[in-house]
Amino acid sequence: MTTAPDRTPLDRAFFDRPVLEIAPDLLGRVLVRLTDHGPIELRLTEVEAYDGPNDPGSHAYRGRTDRNAVMFGPPGHTYVYFTYGMWHCLNLVCGPEGRPSGVLLRAGEIITGADLARAHRPTSRKDSDLAQGPARLATALSVDRALNGSDACSPDGGPFRVLTGTPPPPAAVRTGPRTGVGGEGAAHPWRYWIDGDPTVSPYRAHTPRRRG
Repeated sequence: MTTAPDRTPLDRAFFDRPVLEIAPDLLGRVLVRLTDHGPIELRLTEVEAYDGPNDPGSHAYRGRTDRNAVMFGPPGHTYVYFTYGMWHCLNLVCGPEGRPSGVLLRAGEIITGADLARAHRPTSRKDSDLAQGPARLATALSVDRALNGSDACSPDGGPFRVLTGTPPPPAAVRTGPRTGVGGEGAAHPWRYWIDGDPTVSPYRAHTPRRRG
């Protein structure tokens, strides 16, 4: 008999911990995105940790800016950024207020609202790639900068919440270097994923940009 995923919402205390504890613990959790057309639910299968002032790969490594300000706020909020002039990426802020860290949501399985996700990503060839990669995940969930700073732990509702779900057994969790991160942070094994899950994105090492 298969046990249904636990639908208890994760509270703020879950996110008020060191980011390297939280990141692997997010695998198997269910992210709920409430849209104007209905809910979309995503089982998280791949994430990356970014440890603020200790991490050259983090947007907050060099301090607070208008772009990353939400990372310095209370845990359990969303940090949404725009990258490469075309894609949004969705993160969950972690750790105590004032110490910026966060988890990039890299991939997941759409378990509810697949029709809505397909409408957001009409070029997807199969359901397993609807949210396979951070840009696809944000697009499938209709996420943009307007949702930056949303409280995923609010008891009054909102566009996001995170449910307990069904975490994988520890033996199924893999870790390795983060995708596309260069410099001093390239070797940090802070990407976590569920082994063998078809929604996990392929790993790509950092490729330095050529100057024209």
